[in-house]
Amino acid sequence: MPTSGYRQGVHSPQSHPPAAPELFTWEFAADPYPAYAWLREHAPVHRATLPSGVEAWLVTRYADARVALADARLSKNPGNHSAQAHRTGRVGIPGERSADLMTHLLNIDPPDHTRLRRLVSKAFTPRRVALFEPRVRELTDRLIDGFAERGEADLIHEFAFPLPIYAICDLLGVPAEDQDDFRDWAGMMIRHGGGPRGGVGRAVKKMRTYLAELIHRKRADLGDDLISDLIRASDHGEHLTENEAAAMAFILLFAGFETTVNLIGNGLYALLTHPEQRAQLQDSLDRGETALLATAVEELLRFDGPVELATWRFATSPITLGGQDIAVGDPVLVVLAAADRDPSRFDQPDLLDLTRSDNPHLGFGLGIHYCIGAPLARLEAQYALAALLRRLPDLRLAAAPSDLRWRGGLIMRGLRQLPVSFGEGGDGGSDHM
Repeated sequence: MPTSGYRQGVHSPQSHPPAAPELFTWEFAADPYPAYAWLREHAPVHRATLPSGVEAWLVTRYADARVALADARLSKNPGNHSAQAHRTGRVGIPGERSADLMTHLLNIDPPDHTRLRRLVSKAFTPRRVALFEPRVRELTDRLIDGFAERGEADLIHEFAFPLPIYAICDLLGVPAEDQDDFRDWAGMMIRHGGGPRGGVGRAVKKMRTYLAELIHRKRADLGDDLISDLIRASDHGEHLTENEAAAMAFILLFAGFETTVNLIGNGLYALLTHPEQRAQLQDSLDRGETALLATAVEELLRFDGPVELATWRFATSPITLGGQDIAVGDPVLVVLAAADRDPSRFDQPDLLDLTRSDNPHLGFGLGIHYCIGAPLARLEAQYALAALLRRLPDLRLAAAPSDLRWRGGLIMRGLRQLPVSFGEGGDGGSDHM
């Protein structure tokens, strides 16, 4: 997602009445929720200058967010970004403009969006996701086996990151011998400013080149995977270009895996810092019950979800939203993290409640751009949490929460590391839900 980092600095002293909070600092990244609460109350549709220099409207109330996410006048096509806004900064995913990777589900509108989503949705049907469960279980247990004997681990780099990257590679049809390369490229892309200069661009270029070569190889040897399905669709008159196929594979890999990395990482952090909720979930798993696990994942998506802001939208006609007039070409960013803590919709929204049943969160978006990989992300999160809590029952943070650092991207919200400790060896067994 966008590579803009956060500005370093400290918050200005609060005045009375309170001044608008400073956004996009490192302090804000660690806990954006008080700032979002201020915006919801005082400036629910707020024009902000982003770290990249782009000015955009931030939508923070739940009701306004639902309207914006479903409004066809808010286009996903960056070509609708105003010329003046283009001169002040950039939007989009790192490297995609120069890499011919723009034609993907996050950047297009109907009818092209409808056509491409119909093709890709076949990979995420309940039946196909269910068939993928044994592979998710195998990956989960193998990763835990890799650190269970040590008594300590970084659950981002050793667990939450590799699990979805290997799963997505399997889904796409990336051969096992190439998947570690994908892990390296993906790691460079989500580190944003934390890697070597130019690293994101090089990673995108390598991934683009590899995907083009893989598509050519698959044409001669089709398999039971998503890239093969896209090729079949193209060959049967679905009018899917090679660039579209490569862009689709790119966005499913990039957006799909980072969302799940953050869902697992943020979810584990929330459980480890809310011991009563964690104990309640662990007790239910020890009794062989899984009902609480499903509601727990939904609550973790709401409480501190993996996607902080929905991806870019651009007004194609004048719009009034939350009392603000939005001009043609203006960028609009729906702040999912703020909407999902809106007290006008959620009772005690700042409270983590794994039993919460009335929970229509926006963690995966809404409408035609609802996250197509949501079923797989939920599956991976459920297995990941269940396996860790069962196999490492004394799992605990190995650092003070104030010492943890959050990645400085704009769209996604996730930890850089999650150091933990536990009894050496764990239970030594595999997990079954």
